[in-house]
Amino acid sequence: MSTPFNGSSASGEPGRASSLINLTIRDRAALRAAYMPFVEGGGLFVPTNRAARMGDDLYLIMTLPDDQAKHAVSGKVIWITPAGSGSRQQGLGVQFARNEAGEQIRSRIETLIAGQPRSAGPTHTF
Repeated sequence: MSTPFNGSSASGEPGRASSLINLTIRDRAALRAAYMPFVEGGGLFVPTNRAARMGDDLYLIMTLPDDQAKHAVSGKVIWITPAGSGSRQQGLGVQFARNEAGEQIRSRIETLIAGQPRSAGPTHTF
């Protein structure tokens, strides 16, 4: 059985440009739960057990629902949910870089989740 949200990370020290996370989001509900619209420029919660610090730079390679293309975007860690946070999934909140790639992925995500009510279920951050 596949999960709606699959993430894996390459090894590397936090804060390095080579810090890479591959992420596959399989359905729109999982995308809505991960998207952080309250973050300036957009952001995404990335389920991972990878160690990171606030402000660390990351590079995301994402596959979005209904889209076979891989999307690359850089960002910064702005949220950390550590292991053992009750019912919350461990992971990182990543703010998209304020550049063309960041704007394109924010726009693509917002298009994919348009029309889904915020009350459609819990999110990873609220």
